[in-house]
Amino acid sequence: MLTFVGLGLYDERSVTVRGRDAVRGADRVFAEFYTSRLAGATVADLEDAHGVDIEVRDRAGVERDPGPILDAASDGDAVFLTGGDPMVSTTHADLRLRAHERGVETQVIHGTTASTAAASLTGLQNYRFGKATTLPFESSHGGEGVPDSVLATIGDNRERGLHTLVYLDIDRDKGHDPGGRGAGTGEHGDRYMTGDHAAGLLADAGLSGAGVVVGRAGSDDPTVRADRLDALAGGDFGPPLHLLVVPGELHPLEREALAAFGGLPDGVGEGG
Repeated sequence: MLTFVGLGLYDERSVTVRGRDAVRGADRVFAEFYTSRLAGATVADLEDAHGVDIEVRDRAGVERDPGPILDAASDGDAVFLTGGDPMVSTTHADLRLRAHERGVETQVIHGTTASTAAASLTGLQNYRFGKATTLPFESSHGGEGVPDSVLATIGDNRERGLHTLVYLDIDRDKGHDPGGRGAGTGEHGDRYMTGDHAAGLLADAGLSGAGVVVGRAGSDDPTVRADRLDALAGGDFGPPLHLLVVPGELHPLEREALAAFGGLPDGVGEGG
């Protein structure tokens, strides 16, 4: 059996009870943290909380050399851990298909995702979100400013009156980079794009209107700040992880929620 367990959003307490039981009952536990990472817990924290040894695999170890995971699942009960929900990433879907092809039974134990948390914390209605996008560091995409694909996604959503969830880049093992403007650092020296940097990039690219920064979703003290994108560019939203939402047309209840929970100033975001 291969069980995919989503760890949720923030720390070792974010996993569901069902997920916790699966981890503690497994013969071997694998994990990857290249698609997502828990900002509030280390691998050691997870091991201590569940009383298990966790074998962390890098991208190559999951996508090009999944043999050890599949062998463990063939011989006993193996668990594969990811941040958030395990089936959001296509690399995990591929691993599940490989297990199926080998006749290995699989199951999925879901975790809270950034998309549902963003809607919950901001008060924006979940069904009014359009296609999501990821905003990379300039060093990650080899260009300057914001990729055209990101601007196109936001523009298309706005034309339909929909909100855009913007995931912010994680640059692996680059937290030591002294040129890391707008970057927070975490375990292993990873560099995390911050909400102020993301808002500044979008404003510099010509986007106007409102934005919402969400910090540390899933923690005991999350941050929600709503304002013009150029105003958010000068903010400080605390340690990572951050998300950015670019609202489309706001329903009166959404506007009220952003004012109450995110401090949205009067008149900001009028007309989408």
